[in-house]
Amino acid sequence: MTETVEAVFRIESARIIAGVARIVRDVGIAEELAQDALVAALEQWPESGVPDRPGAWLMATAKHRAIDLVRRKETYARKLAEVGRALEDVPPPGPADADADGIDDDLLRLIFTACHPVLSTEARVALTLRLLGGLTTQEIARAFLASEPAVAQRIVRAKRTLAKAGVPFEVPYGAERAARVESVLEVIYLVFNEGYSATAGDDLVRPALCEDALRLARVLATLMPGEPEVHGLAALLELQASRIAARTGPGGEPVLLADQNRARWNRMLVRRGIEALRRAGLGPYSVQAAIAACHAQAIRYEDTDWATIATLYGRLAALVPSPVVELNRAVAVSMSEGPAAGLTLVDALADEPSLKDYHLLPSVRGDLLERLGRGEDARAEFERAASLTRNARERELLLKRADTAGTRPGHQLIDAENNM
Repeated sequence: MTETVEAVFRIESARIIAGVARIVRDVGIAEELAQDALVAALEQWPESGVPDRPGAWLMATAKHRAIDLVRRKETYARKLAEVGRALEDVPPPGPADADADGIDDDLLRLIFTACHPVLSTEARVALTLRLLGGLTTQEIARAFLASEPAVAQRIVRAKRTLAKAGVPFEVPYGAERAARVESVLEVIYLVFNEGYSATAGDDLVRPALCEDALRLARVLATLMPGEPEVHGLAALLELQASRIAARTGPGGEPVLLADQNRARWNRMLVRRGIEALRRAGLGPYSVQAAIAACHAQAIRYEDTDWATIATLYGRLAALVPSPVVELNRAVAVSMSEGPAAGLTLVDALADEPSLKDYHLLPSVRGDLLERLGRGEDARAEFERAASLTRNARERELLLKRADTAGTRPGHQLIDAENNM
């Protein structure tokens, strides 16, 4: 029974927190009340049985506790006026449709609150995974290779910061909304990237993080159907997620893009990505999705339209100038115009401070040198790249490439075009 209750709560927790936060106007208190509802379920369901609509039961229980809390406040009259008379009509826990009370709007408010720019990027990611992803502090710590106490403190500080800043529990409009949408998309994007190509640790891919980010992107696309760039991000993540099964071998070792078995690419996710791309706009996530679509539509690696990809990277660089984007463009140019052309672009990035410790710069350079027949130079670049990466799987691959430099045609390491 405990496992059943916890499974239901994990599925429903974001909706419950969102619904309660609309009443108490504090995501920290809302999470505590949602946990109280979970405790009540653990106490009552073993005797009464699981309700027909367990999510509605949890929602109603949490809302009743929220209303009780508001009534205990000295400012009860003012608070009651803010939340409206309808709150007094919340039915008791049971099969009532407590989960139909404006929940979509509440979820959208919760997303915008958890991703508020007043928080640091790290805090936004942790709080979003906690409130909307349903992850425990331990799971978040494990996913990002951080200590559990550090993540717990990050989440606590984030809640306090939101409360202290008086961040309203609402969906912003106008210019503020545009700025906040960018923050929301960035958080989801960062979560997916960490799952798709882990920056450190023993695993190259963490599929659970990718799944969490993809689910959030889908929710956001449903809640904000009129935002083209939301669909652009959804398309990008669908298309990138389609490759995950093929990115690692039986032992978890990385499989380069050129060597991947494309029959293992998830065609359903590709179709979803292409469909989302049709609703996307011209922003950076949409352009990256178009790049991912070029890869997804190539039946074989040799069929990839590298010229179009290079053009799209040029467009992306104009939207969000970045040395990493230029590095990816160099790879595409090398495939469409030859390794010498790509090497010229890569060498122009050699003095970029932001790429000083970026392992993919010497990795790409090593690949281009190998394709030009400069095996010894390529070996040195692969060894340097291996010394810079914090991911054990990538390090193993780079050292292997260093050992075999000059004995086989080069293949790009990069299979993460969405890393801006």
